Amino acid sequence: MKNSLGVRAITLSIAILWGVANIEPIPVHAQRLAKVVIGYPARSIASIQLFIAQEKGFFREEGVDAQLNQVRPDAAMAGLFTGELFAYDSVGTSVRAFQQGAPIKVLAVNLQRPLFWLVARPELKSINDLKGKVMGTTSFGGVQHIAGLRMLRRLGLNPEVDITVILAGDTATQLQSIVSGAIHVAVLSPPTVILARDKFKLNVLANALDEFPSFFQSGLAVTDKSLLDQRDLVKRVLRARAKANRFFFENETGASEVIVKVLKVDLPVARESYRVSRNAFSINGIAAHKQIEEFLKMDAEIAKISDPLRGAAVFEFSLQQEVNNELGIR
Repeated sequence: MKNSLGVRAITLSIAILWGVANIEPIPVHAQRLAKVVIGYPARSIASIQLFIAQEKGFFREEGVDAQLNQVRPDAAMAGLFTGELFAYDSVGTSVRAFQQGAPIKVLAVNLQRPLFWLVARPELKSINDLKGKVMGTTSFGGVQHIAGLRMLRRLGLNPEVDITVILAGDTATQLQSIVSGAIHVAVLSPPTVILARDKFKLNVLANALDEFPSFFQSGLAVTDKSLLDQRDLVKRVLRARAKANRFFFENETGASEVIVKVLKVDLPVARESYRVSRNAFSINGIAAHKQIEEFLKMDAEIAKISDPLRGAAVFEFSLQQEVNNELGIR
């Protein structure tokens, strides 16, 4: 009897040990998530990859606890260098900071054509009606501001003389301001421009897709120090964004549902926003050399930069290429 109990005890112990030995180890990332704060300039479809990565769990899948904060471009650059921000989702702001000597790199370009439409109050039906009126913008010198000035020039106005530009918050706030009459003109992106057209009957006078064949808007930028000291963490953030970008291209319904949740619109508006925006995004996050040159020359023309091609050194896509190779993205 004793021997029988002993054999059973040994057998049970072996079984337990065997079971423990065969339990798959918990990934390190699942045990402790790396906390990062990622900034974006405006709550719009331009930063959809960040929102999808958050909502669909791609950040956590890569061992990252990402906090997404809306941050003005000027404050964002300061935040990157004080460590308050780990990364920023704006190409234009980052390129201009580099042109001024900031040690920063743009590691991915997602939105490679600006999604902005020039919108005016219902009584302003022609471009001449805009003379003497007030236009809102998120930040001076940002891509929204630049796109607005460029569209006004193409339509025959001199923005420096004919229009007063003021800071008016993000695109959702600008929509409220134009409806109330606090401003008369705004440069809006989806889904806000669709609400402006359909719900508030505002006039859509031009779009930046026609004006800018290649003009970068969103993309991931980090400091040189972060890239050097925290390369693995940077790569994990890029992987999460790349997974989100693939989800965006392959899943219209899922992407539209994220737009509904994050940007607070109904599903038909979200679907139209997705459809008008989809082709403006990059599939692989990497810009061609010719695109970079076109962007830098156009940006320099507006920002009065004498040596625009110097800015090409800010683009560093090698880590994004690694991520693409690992995920099978071409």
